[in-house]
Amino acid sequence: MTRVVDLQVSSRRTLNQALHDLPDQTNETHWTVRNPGGQHALAVGIDAPITVTIEGHAGYYCAGMNKHARIEIHGNAGVGVAENMMSGRVHVRGDASQAAGATAHGGLLIIDGNASARCGISMKGVRIVVKGSIGPMSAFMAQSGTLVALGDAGDALGDSIYEAHIYVRGRTGTLGADCCEKPMRAEHHAELRALLDEAGVDEDTRYFRRYGSARQLYNFHVDNAY
Repeated sequence: MTRVVDLQVSSRRTLNQALHDLPDQTNETHWTVRNPGGQHALAVGIDAPITVTIEGHAGYYCAGMNKHARIEIHGNAGVGVAENMMSGRVHVRGDASQAAGATAHGGLLIIDGNASARCGISMKGVRIVVKGSIGPMSAFMAQSGTLVALGDAGDALGDSIYEAHIYVRGRTGTLGADCCEKPMRAEHHAELRALLDEAGVDEDTRYFRRYGSARQLYNFHVDNAY
């Protein structure tokens, strides 16, 4: 059963409340949101295995705190799309602004276009695939998970990174503190191949480079004290 919500007629609050009120076993498994008009906080905090299609641009924090749902944005997304996502799948058919996938613990975020600064900031297990380029400070303080960029990466990539994996097909700017290029071993090609397949991307993993933590910030050095 498909339920259609027109945000020129209904309010964002009414939409989100209806999504939050869904029981665990619901036959309202497909939702279409029309005329989003770039409104903020659309389809946030969903905790049900449903599909939500947003027909247009979304504002800040769309699909934030997502759990179980599959959310597709047929347009661009503002700051913090899929922020703090726990599971499920969020697919942006356009570009994404800053902090896409910030602090997200799980699930899969796909961005067909480019992502701005701080993509994957403080990510904690999410998998992010950006088919375009990513901006500066991406994967800043990334703790775990995987960030893939088919395009270029801006400056300060992976600054203060922990154990997340970064794969970039294009060029990279300066690397952030404690981030370094690492060899692509067989297990990394396998990890990347599986993720690209899940995201529907047909690219040869041989053209990607891997980045991660040099592990020099894990221990205290007196020379760094001031």
